[in-house]
Amino acid sequence: MKSFLKGFVYAGRGIAYCIANERNFRVHTCFVAYMFGFLCLTDFFEITRTQYAVLLALCALVLSLECVNTALERAVDLASEEISPLGKAAKDAAAGAVLVAAVFSVIAGIAIMYQPKAFSAMYEYYASHTGMLILLAASIALALVYVFLPSYLKEKKK
Repeated sequence: MKSFLKGFVYAGRGIAYCIANERNFRVHTCFVAYMFGFLCLTDFFEITRTQYAVLLALCALVLSLECVNTALERAVDLASEEISPLGKAAKDAAAGAVLVAAVFSVIAGIAIMYQPKAFSAMYEYYASHTGMLILLAASIALALVYVFLPSYLKEKKK
């Protein structure tokens, strides 16, 4: 049982590593947070349980592939200090897998969430609730700090 629970600790460390070291992982987590925030905390969109499950599965796929991409990149870097054509091809293919999943997830998300009435209701809501608009803008500013500050600090250290 102890080794079973340790597996969760190791997985958590892997996710924390991706958050700390991979800007694209942070970008994906922000999009996931905003999308599910709007779906769970507001009643602008009308989606079925099945549609919700599809969105959840697609987000999990993209985040998982981002973790696998990071693992593969680190393994290739560990295997050789010099960039070989095969190592580069492996890294590029893994990045391509993330891109394919992300693009098709966005397309599926648009297909599910394209509801002009919902976007009109959102516009009207934020237009009449200035405080909430300011709160949304502040959350976007914080999301940008979350996405870009760790990368900036790493570059500054070099």
